[in-house]
Amino acid sequence: VQLQASGGGLVQAGGSLRLSCAASGFTFTSYSWGWFRQAPGKEREFVARISRASGNTRYADSVEGRFTISRDDAKNTVSLQMNSLNAEDTAVYYCAASKEWSAAVDEYIYWGQGTLVTVSS
Repeated sequence: VQLQASGGGLVQAGGSLRLSCAASGFTFTSYSWGWFRQAPGKEREFVARISRASGNTRYADSVEGRFTISRDDAKNTVSLQMNSLNAEDTAVYYCAASKEWSAAVDEYIYWGQGTLVTVSS
């Protein structure tokens, strides 16, 4: 099982980034997918999730309207488009897979290695 996250970097406030997570070693379409983030000194928190099959999405209030999660089942990839970034979005971002439709960290069983997003103000 491997989840490879990419796309992080340094961006100015108001800018955009697109994160991607490529999965291998298991059946991508059997899982719901989520993005989480962890800022220095804080606990890991839910950002966005997308269901298997129907592709329903949910977002944390703090990113609603700015971030968009998507999945490409043909490429075994889940992405997070992040717009209108601000300093509070600075964190390590993680992709993760779950058999459940949940925002809880504990419900996710496969995790990527994380990619750092730094937003300068």
